[in-house]
Amino acid sequence: MAQDEKKKVQLRSASWFGTNDKNGFMYRSWMKNQGIPDHHFQGKPVIGVCNTWSELTPCNAHFRQIAERVKNGIREAGGIPVEFPVFSNGESNLRPTAMLTRNLAAMDTEEAIRGNPIDGVVLLVGCDKTTPALLMGAASCDLPTIVVTGGPMLNGKHHGKDVGSGTLVWQAHEEYKAGRITLEQFMDMEASMSRSAGTCNTMGTASTMACMAESLGTSLPHNAAIPAVDSRRYVLAHLSGMRIVDMVHEDLKLSKILTKDAFINAIRTNAAIGGSTNAVIHLKAIAGRIGVDLSLDDWSHGKGVPTLVNLQPSGKYLMEEFYYSGGLPAVLRRLGESGMLNNDALTANGRSIWDNVKDSECYNDDVIRTMDNPLVASGGICILRGNLAPRGAVLKPSAASPHLLKHRGKAVVFENFDMYKARINDPELDIDENSIMVLKNCGPKGYPGMAEVGNMGLPPKVLQKGIKDMVRISDARMSGTAFGTVVLHVTPEAMELGPLAAVQEGDYIQLDAHNGVLHLEVSDEEIAARLEKLKATQVIMRTGGYMEIYRERVLQADEGCDFDFLVGCRGADVPAHSH
Repeated sequence: MAQDEKKKVQLRSASWFGTNDKNGFMYRSWMKNQGIPDHHFQGKPVIGVCNTWSELTPCNAHFRQIAERVKNGIREAGGIPVEFPVFSNGESNLRPTAMLTRNLAAMDTEEAIRGNPIDGVVLLVGCDKTTPALLMGAASCDLPTIVVTGGPMLNGKHHGKDVGSGTLVWQAHEEYKAGRITLEQFMDMEASMSRSAGTCNTMGTASTMACMAESLGTSLPHNAAIPAVDSRRYVLAHLSGMRIVDMVHEDLKLSKILTKDAFINAIRTNAAIGGSTNAVIHLKAIAGRIGVDLSLDDWSHGKGVPTLVNLQPSGKYLMEEFYYSGGLPAVLRRLGESGMLNNDALTANGRSIWDNVKDSECYNDDVIRTMDNPLVASGGICILRGNLAPRGAVLKPSAASPHLLKHRGKAVVFENFDMYKARINDPELDIDENSIMVLKNCGPKGYPGMAEVGNMGLPPKVLQKGIKDMVRISDARMSGTAFGTVVLHVTPEAMELGPLAAVQEGDYIQLDAHNGVLHLEVSDEEIAARLEKLKATQVIMRTGGYMEIYRERVLQADEGCDFDFLVGCRGADVPAHSH
């Protein structure tokens, strides 16, 4: 970009550093204690590097190196990098669930961006909730923003075979409960799963949200899939640092990228990659922040889109093979050539998404299938409605058993997750493969935080018969690395006295995923009577602290589980002086 063009945009940071008065003196002087020379305050864009590094978030533990590469790129392009931390909500360690603190991290991000002398921001994300949290916070500020993910870890290796992070845990634990492997064999797999820095190498939520960020246009091409330890990850970080400086000069804000067309592209991409059900909640939350009207009904745009990416848990391969086979640009090209992409959607590099991918090659048609040979003919997320889920529930067909997508069974009810753990191994439990497992009080307010417990492990007495899947229904979420015929996000949740709360042991439930139906075979009058009785005895927990704020103000799953007071774009007007 020519120098005269760069002068057209009024830099936000000039309100801090651009005045020769008491305030300008103070802002510059204290920054200079870091050895910053005076000429760096003379009209150069200040770029925030928003870092979710934490040793308690192992997926993001290599972000110090990534940040340095980003900062090198910012400096080369004539910007001033300023790195700052925000709350790192790591999936693997945080209890009761990282979803509880996604909104906290979003609040942290929003206020850090708005309150500081920042002209544009680079979001360093990776672990599941860090990507939506930082995009939510940045969207509420609407400054020029680019996403850099940390990349997936290398393939797990166990006894000569590739194993997928997360997916291995669910599969191996079921094998152990069924008596097909010993405890020693199960524990021996532990060191095989996580061989390098990076996020889960399956198409779990981390990889899904990285693909969502790229298909939304908020990152450079190939950002989603380059392995964490591949040198090209550092190159992309450097180039992203360079690009954000030009985005500031171009005034290329998030609102110009995060359009309705971009979200429809992301929904179709999620279908094509066999992405996580968690994307439903996170995309809604991001859309709510930027002001795009996105509803569960919009997920119908993914219906009929074939699942092309042959990755665990839906398929065979892992993220290394996905990148080596062409990565997300190859998928987007196939969608575009089939008329399933809004080609003109703008992306962070200033080009349309179609311009970015139209020449992208696929190098392995078994990893990234062709349209006439998909992994699943009609992928996407199935939205279910009925008297059991008036505001919707979700199911991932590509991870489900086809014979269970239409099923009628007797409910085996667990009032909460503790009851599930107490009952599931009981040989006297009245349950078989035709039953439907129902878990309550694990939604946004019930758990709280809507933990990933919806993919309930099957009872040993069923596993020992060789059965590997049953219909499971809950108001919880499940890990994107998990699998099975699992109905999730039932809304309203049981804690809000949605119809799910009224299900009793022995009730019959009908699931018809083909027609989007989830029906409890109980009359409306009986459901109402049961709920009225529950309401009279319901105890509202008072915990104090953040958890109490969460329970009082969190929205339901169909609304993105954001806080009601955080929805919307508040912009980044310069706040009043601090002195």
